[in-house]
Amino acid sequence: MIDIAEHALLLVVALISNMVSAMAGGGAGLLQLPALIFLGLPFSMALATHKIATVALGAGATLKHAREHNTRLPFALLMLGAGIPGVIIGANIILSIPENMAKIALGILTIGLGTYSFFKKQLGQNYLPRHRNLKGYLAGGLGLFVLGFFNGSLTSGTGLFVTMWLIAWFGYDYKRATAYTMILVGLFWNGTGALTLALLTPVRWEWLPMLLLGSLLGGYGGAHIAVKYGNPLIKRVFEAVTIMVGLSLIASTQ
Repeated sequence: MIDIAEHALLLVVALISNMVSAMAGGGAGLLQLPALIFLGLPFSMALATHKIATVALGAGATLKHAREHNTRLPFALLMLGAGIPGVIIGANIILSIPENMAKIALGILTIGLGTYSFFKKQLGQNYLPRHRNLKGYLAGGLGLFVLGFFNGSLTSGTGLFVTMWLIAWFGYDYKRATAYTMILVGLFWNGTGALTLALLTPVRWEWLPMLLLGSLLGGYGGAHIAVKYGNPLIKRVFEAVTIMVGLSLIASTQ
């Protein structure tokens, strides 16, 4: 029998968490993953269910960003080729290793991201391309591979690191970086991680319709707000979400 209140809660959590994530360029797991665990799922099942649901976040954001032409196919292929192998390796490792130390380290680094962005007032406000040569692409691709590994192996916040990496290394502004993160990480990296985890651990399939619907609508709505209000708003949301995600990761180890 369907629990209407439970499914309504899943829809609301997915809608809010994915809308904020689409605006900030990551962090959907801040609310969604803890909510699934709170509702009774063991960590591995909650992680797999969450990963599958976040694919709809990427789909919803893609529907909006694709019309804005803020992404280019060659760079998208770089993100896919460099990141997806890392995602697969990370997803295979996460279910067999202790995660508390990694969560604490990631939490501290994530808080550092938000703090760094807060004090760098012009960070990501303008599109200033750099490192667009072979050496730059190789180093950037290596960074994306490492971030792909963490995307597959850790629960939340890694999309925020991808957004910052695209800004800091390649010179994207927040609007373009967020578009790449939502499309390539949200749709393809998370899709790969979701498939890998689904093959390794059970999934709560009956909860997915509400989670997918909330992720799709939240992803589109968040992307719409990000496109409409631009870099200053995205920067502030990014800073708030990174600090909250970092504190959440550290608190989850207690």
